[in-house]
Amino acid sequence: MDPERLWSRPGRPRRGRPPAHSREAITAEAVALADAEGLAAVTMRAVAARVGAGTMSLYSYVPNKETLLELMIDHVGGDHSLPAEPSGDWRADLRRIGREQRAIMRRHPWLPGALSARQTLGPNTLGVLEYVLAVLEPAGLDARARLETFSLLTGFVASHVSYELAQERLIEATGGAPGALFEAQARYLRSVAEGGDYPRLAAALASPVDDSSPQAVFDRLLDRMIDGLTATA
Repeated sequence: MDPERLWSRPGRPRRGRPPAHSREAITAEAVALADAEGLAAVTMRAVAARVGAGTMSLYSYVPNKETLLELMIDHVGGDHSLPAEPSGDWRADLRRIGREQRAIMRRHPWLPGALSARQTLGPNTLGVLEYVLAVLEPAGLDARARLETFSLLTGFVASHVSYELAQERLIEATGGAPGALFEAQARYLRSVAEGGDYPRLAAALASPVDDSSPQAVFDRLLDRMIDGLTATA
């Protein structure tokens, strides 16, 4: 894939009559289809049907599904709502980015898995990256470390959201209550720890129980991730 050709050239046929569709509208329909039915449902034929175009005519806007996926990923990157400038509190700003990434990935459940196949960075993603690089300027990290911090933060959020969604699907498939699986796991670990073979696990389980809501768990892990990523600051 040629990133320059993808992002720097108009997404429309170059000759003939004015285009009946736009690459932006096609991408939005593909995102809506993936949100509703999963990424596997996104085929060129299915997207063409949603926009009211022939399958072959769609290729004049988007040459293949791999390119469409790149467009979709960058499209939802536009869901970020970023201030004009960082606040100066880089930890708080980085935490905000992480929470916003989680919200976007939960709105678009196909996104965490799709990120691993991403080949290039589109304009929306570049805008977020530029903002994060500005956020991290006071942290004392060099330019390369700031780039790596953004990559690792995004990877952490994608991994965590993938786990959250998988657990929710498991609960839905088994018809269990949202907290039932967690409680069953906790009972099992307590019973194992009582045997005396795992004293460190027993000590950890005996610690005060923090808020176990999904948002609270994510926020705690996010804070630890940020502390670790910026340990040299």
